Amino acid sequence: MSTFISGLFRFRRGPWEMVATILIAVGVLMLMQPFVLALYTYSFIVTLIGTVMFIVVSHFPE
Repeated sequence: MSTFISGLFRFRRGPWEMVATILIAVGVLMLMQPFVLALYTYSFIVTLIGTVMFIVVSHFPE
């Protein structure tokens, strides 16, 4: 866990890619749930942020 947090603070690719991937997955789950309209409303924004974040983070050093 401390390796993950230190990787975030040092802007390493692995931990940030994991955060971006989790954001994309959360956005897709928000899109597919039928119960809360607010989650559905913000699902595209969350997925878009995760996708853009993944593209940016893929240029970070290993």
